[in-house]
Amino acid sequence: MTNVHGWLHGPWAVPTISGGLIVVSFFIARVLGSDPVSDIVMVAAAVVAGTGIVVTAVRALGVRVIGIDLLVSVAAIGAVIIGQYWEAAAVTFLFAIGHALEARTLNRTRSALAELLAVAPDVAVVLRDGEQVQVPAGSVVMGEMVLVKNGAKVPVDGEVIGGTGALDEATITGESIPVEKAQGDRVFAGTVSAGGFLQVRATGVGADTTLARIIHRVEEAQDAKAGTERFMDRFSVWYTPGILVLALVVALVTGNIVLALTLLVIGCPGALVISIPVSIVAGIGRAAKDGILIKGGEFLESSAKIDAVALDKTGTLTQGRPDLSDVVVLDPAMDRAQVLTWAARAEAGSEHPLAAPILAAAAAEGLATPGLPDHTEPVPGKGITATTAGHRVLIGNPALLAQYGVADTVGAVKVAEDLAAAGKTPMIVALDDAVAGVVAVADKVREDAAQMVARLHTAGVTKVIMLTGDAPLVATAIADATGVDEVRASLLPEDKLNAVRALQEQGYTVAMVGDGVNDAPALATADIGVAMGAAGSAVAVETADIALMGDNLLKLPEAIDLAKRTVRVMHQNITIALITVTLLLAGVFAGGVTMTIGMLVHEASVLIVIANATRLLRRKQHTSATGSTTPSTPAPPVTRTGPVAARA
Repeated sequence: MTNVHGWLHGPWAVPTISGGLIVVSFFIARVLGSDPVSDIVMVAAAVVAGTGIVVTAVRALGVRVIGIDLLVSVAAIGAVIIGQYWEAAAVTFLFAIGHALEARTLNRTRSALAELLAVAPDVAVVLRDGEQVQVPAGSVVMGEMVLVKNGAKVPVDGEVIGGTGALDEATITGESIPVEKAQGDRVFAGTVSAGGFLQVRATGVGADTTLARIIHRVEEAQDAKAGTERFMDRFSVWYTPGILVLALVVALVTGNIVLALTLLVIGCPGALVISIPVSIVAGIGRAAKDGILIKGGEFLESSAKIDAVALDKTGTLTQGRPDLSDVVVLDPAMDRAQVLTWAARAEAGSEHPLAAPILAAAAAEGLATPGLPDHTEPVPGKGITATTAGHRVLIGNPALLAQYGVADTVGAVKVAEDLAAAGKTPMIVALDDAVAGVVAVADKVREDAAQMVARLHTAGVTKVIMLTGDAPLVATAIADATGVDEVRASLLPEDKLNAVRALQEQGYTVAMVGDGVNDAPALATADIGVAMGAAGSAVAVETADIALMGDNLLKLPEAIDLAKRTVRVMHQNITIALITVTLLLAGVFAGGVTMTIGMLVHEASVLIVIANATRLLRRKQHTSATGSTTPSTPAPPVTRTGPVAARA
């Protein structure tokens, strides 16, 4: 009984019953020869298929909306009144079949959201009073210890506090290769254990998990309208009543009621109305599967116009994890260990990000850096000065030496320039009134940075520009390694904002990519703000126009390429819909196109439009330099730290 009840309330019940009645009507007329009974059954078929259509039309009229259902309702009722029972039944039957097929195929375009909902964990194993207890995932308490065993879904966002394992994070980042997890690493709800055993402290539960935020964002994005879609809505407001008026005029002028009713059916803008939203839903769904969150149809459409991309250097083109690369000794009375020791003692009191790699290197080499210096004073844009063990230590750029009257008699400036030209960030170290040497740190260029820039150009981006606060020589070296078109260095946050505005004034549609607070003004000003590595960041997921969940640079050209493909499909669908209506209207006036044929072709055009949009759900393959094809998603992402600002 449950199955029967479910089928009767499903999309196929009405067309099946209506179609059966049409077959019975033909059987009665042809075999039994009873036309009156056949007509009654045919009218019954029209009533079964048309009742829902009429109800929908009336409800729409109640809120002052004249839609497609009204055109079909008027045509079907008119056909019954003038005795065209077969036409009435055929039109409503075909419309009902089209509606069922639309529902089925539209569900495919929302498959990404359905898959996200499907991976949402139902249960969790928590440790309570020393015992393992299985509870609903939503009832886990913040701070509780959750156990994740091999093959299980992670039920919460959290931090690994014990054990090791590998997690498949495809649902969050779009990456198919499992990621190794150990103590201190973050994990996300909905990811699946591919091996090992993890003890996780819950930091996000229920609606506060990354997966829940992604689902919420995708739901909102798929319902948000693009500019073209809003235009089509305004067009439909005038178009549908226009068809009604045209049919009325034709009926009054020609006296041909059948022709007027046929015009109502032919003029249904079904394919036109659905052409945009189905493309938007499919495009956003495909992006979500690949770990790319797009805020809505408007931003998807705008992304297709991107022809300039502004990139932050640190943490975007580079790994964001600088290491000590060089220690150049310039004072003959010192050795490498002494220069590094004095640099580390001075940096011990600094909060600047470049201090960390110097201190880490000194510690790794077992050099003594006892506590904090007696006095530390940062010199903005130049470096720091510190007093430690009775000595003054300067560490910074040549301007710092000039400010404190330290003469460069050993060629420190030239050494610093050579290091900067190699893409490293140099800092001159001076002890009291003499230069001791130069230390340098380097942030490695990402392996896929050059490939990302090349793919951006392939996707139609004409200008890729790097905006960085680092020194010009360092920035230029990174630019040469990655192939960016233009470099702007030594920028403050407001300078980055002005650079984006300048590009916009030149007529570019600009995407700004960044992950730091210092990028926020430029991200907000750009036509499209892109957040890198947004997994686990509630702010990035909710506010970025495009959020790349993983730390994969190649997702950026992938997102732009997908946006362009989506817009192309939108335009194709609009063209299909307009050509179909135009040809049918011409066929009606030329003769030969009946109400039934018109509805059949109309529904076929709707299905063609939907099928065309579902092509977006397929993952695009990229051709490598060797000619082989590879999936658009490459190797697993690289974990990185926050942005680093150069002192130079």
